[in-house]
Amino acid sequence: MHSSFPQKADLDRAYTQVRKYAHRTPVLTSSAINNIAGCELYFKCENLQRGGAFKFRGATNAALSLPQDKLQKGLATHSSGNHAAALCIVAGMLGVPAYIVMPETAPAIKVAAVKGYGGKITFCKPTLEARESTLNQVVEQTGATFIHPYNNYDIIAGQSTACRELLEDVPDLDAVIAPVGGGGLMSGTALSAVNFGKKGIKVFGAEPEGADDAFRSKRDGVIYPSVGPKTIADGLLTSLGDKTFPIICELVDQIITVSDHEITAAMRLIWERMKTVVEPSGATVLAAVIKSGDLFKGKKTGLILSGGNADIPKINWEL
Repeated sequence: MHSSFPQKADLDRAYTQVRKYAHRTPVLTSSAINNIAGCELYFKCENLQRGGAFKFRGATNAALSLPQDKLQKGLATHSSGNHAAALCIVAGMLGVPAYIVMPETAPAIKVAAVKGYGGKITFCKPTLEARESTLNQVVEQTGATFIHPYNNYDIIAGQSTACRELLEDVPDLDAVIAPVGGGGLMSGTALSAVNFGKKGIKVFGAEPEGADDAFRSKRDGVIYPSVGPKTIADGLLTSLGDKTFPIICELVDQIITVSDHEITAAMRLIWERMKTVVEPSGATVLAAVIKSGDLFKGKKTGLILSGGNADIPKINWEL
């Protein structure tokens, strides 16, 4: 493993910091879904995490890793929702302000959550360029510290704690799979699997076909920007970063792409059979396992259900 990646000591420190504040989310199983998938599945329910997504873990670790003088000026980020909500919860917990830049197209449920958690929102056009330029203005005006949603080693180490807990609860997993957007959760999952999983554990990513930049980037060994992504999985629209990309290239065995129809079917299956609400981004993992049955046949597989902040009125179940 490359020396620039977060090392075991970094993961241990993140685990110690995050476990004081994060929920230890349950690991659920479903015999009905196991029969459909043809393998043993263990769902790590980060949809039940504080803020409704895994993002609370990384935000907590990143904030607690800052010097006090920087922390007191506040936290800032750009995010379509889950990372923003998480940062606001952490900021409130630590008694500091949170400044959030959000695209005008962000789901209403996520905008409402950020407002509810006390975030100070600045809206921008739905492009990475607009996010970054608007954020730079906010940081300049406030002195707050920018906490990148994923391309930050403290964020990655924080996200690794979800898979670490899963591996503690189910230590003999043959494989783990996580969604891929910017790659923070995927990178953290891979690092935990390598450091704390059994020897030979396989690591997979799940990504929408309409936002398959990570699949293409890993395949070709170069970061492709996410340009004009079109998918129901609104949490997986961003490009990989220069910190997440090398980890994914080295430690992730394969990225599986799935259609919006497959994502919606998987989401419905989780809702109906497991009685738990998961957002489209989180359902990509089950969609990928069902689509690639032979890869997982007979294997004990852990799936990270990344979040549960579904914009229910906008879901088209007929996809």
